Amino acid sequence: MVEHMKWYGWGQEGVAFHHEDKPALAPFARRMAGIDFDAPPVRVPELSELTVPAPRAPALLREAFVAAVGSEHVHDDDLDRVVHCYGKSMRDLVRIRRGDFGRLPDLVVYPGDEAQVEAVLRVALEHDAVVIPFGGGSNIVGSLEAPREETRPVVSVDMGRLRLVLEVDETSQLARIQAGALGPDLEEQLNARGWTLGHFPDSFKHSTLGGWIATRSSGMQSDRFGDIADITRAVRVVTPKGVLATRRVPVQSAGPSLREMVLGSEGRLGLITEATVQVHRLAEERVILAYFFPDYASGLAAMHDIAASDASPSITRVSDEMETQFTMATSKRGSRVSQLLNRAVKLYASKRKGFDLSRMCLSFIGYEGSSAHVKRQKQLVGEIVKRHGGFGVGSGPGTLYDQKKFDTPYIRDFILDRGAYGDVSETSSSWATLKTLHDNVVAAAQKAFAEVGTQGFVFCHLSHSYHIGACQYFTFAFQPPAERDGLEAYDVVKGAIQQAFIDNGGTLSHHHAVGREHKPWIAEDVSQAGVEVVGALFAGVDPGRNLNPGAVVD
Repeated sequence: MVEHMKWYGWGQEGVAFHHEDKPALAPFARRMAGIDFDAPPVRVPELSELTVPAPRAPALLREAFVAAVGSEHVHDDDLDRVVHCYGKSMRDLVRIRRGDFGRLPDLVVYPGDEAQVEAVLRVALEHDAVVIPFGGGSNIVGSLEAPREETRPVVSVDMGRLRLVLEVDETSQLARIQAGALGPDLEEQLNARGWTLGHFPDSFKHSTLGGWIATRSSGMQSDRFGDIADITRAVRVVTPKGVLATRRVPVQSAGPSLREMVLGSEGRLGLITEATVQVHRLAEERVILAYFFPDYASGLAAMHDIAASDASPSITRVSDEMETQFTMATSKRGSRVSQLLNRAVKLYASKRKGFDLSRMCLSFIGYEGSSAHVKRQKQLVGEIVKRHGGFGVGSGPGTLYDQKKFDTPYIRDFILDRGAYGDVSETSSSWATLKTLHDNVVAAAQKAFAEVGTQGFVFCHLSHSYHIGACQYFTFAFQPPAERDGLEAYDVVKGAIQQAFIDNGGTLSHHHAVGREHKPWIAEDVSQAGVEVVGALFAGVDPGRNLNPGAVVD
């Protein structure tokens, strides 16, 4: 059985965000964005109360899929189709709660192995059906929906039955894993053998290996383990031309990289069935330490110097002043961590270090490896932190961060239940442009809030450091005016942030992909010639536009 997230929000039924034990959070949200955490939640309708359009699949198509995978693995009930119609972006959740289901899939098909995936694609092409691959359903940029005007049958191919670690090559430190494996499932299988993939995106609990590859995902420990593009060494993809298979070699000079073409292809080239990936032995020691810097510029400078040094931490993260205030506001009542953040640290920072508390910035830096390696890394990083005016506060806050790192989407659902909108958007740019980009993005968001007639907050953290630059991850939230449609207001704010990325030397996305929501900026990002090249690639592989048409480029 393949388990899915709830149809109207993030995560499983019965799991939700609560703020009663975080006394500073509701006042922060009210002060910064006019969001009332204590307002009664808007009732989410039962699916049975909404009008779900009937499936349009011809009987012959359904029968052909049943012959390919078995009747128990072909579904056309309302719930399964609604679960597979969108991902989990803010836009997706608003539309689905309104009963605006777009172009629902007519069938949901669950192949059990690569041969069945080949059979499913063959059937779809013979019947001129649209195929949209589905992993965990966590995508937040519109990569999982069919064009509204699509008149052909639409089939969601759920890869959730392909979830095994098939092989671990301990000598080469490689694992061959089926593409439908969710993060927790593959880590459990690898950990049992003493290995880890080391890839932990925010969506880890509800996203799959195939989805990570299709969207060029990054994990929280990418500084040590690399992004999914670094981790993935070979792929197998069922395409209209046959099975595309690349070799599991470290480096290859055999023309343009087919592996790279698959990375970020969002289902436009075929259905990823498995990948060979780098794995690492479970670390002897793993610790995340918290540090404070006098301001965001100092934190960025420290991250730059860490990236340029001999240090090799697994996590390098620093929050701007607004995100730091938000993080401190989420501290639980009465906990040692809360007391540390909200009393001792503030006293030490202001009295001993001379920090302006309104500008102080929190950082988390992770270390992983042998005890000797971790000790040396902490020493190297500690010297750099001190040089930039920072100081450490130990592992308590880092432990809390590690425990809560996958919980943020639940806060988004919580405020949506109260009529407020919140979302994330991320980019990467060179070290020389990071601070200017940050300031201009914040200014663009604040201008957009004013344009829609509301107040809101926007904050940011640096995560994922590289030789030439880093990723900056922005979070924003606001309460739309009563007289204005929330999605229209959201488009103004999100659009302003995305445009500011492009205008200030960033890319449209560091790891969330393009989908349909980021497509308006693709030509500005990769050039019009680049769009033409990518479009020609997709058209050459899929001339009938059967594979996820409309994603990435038109």
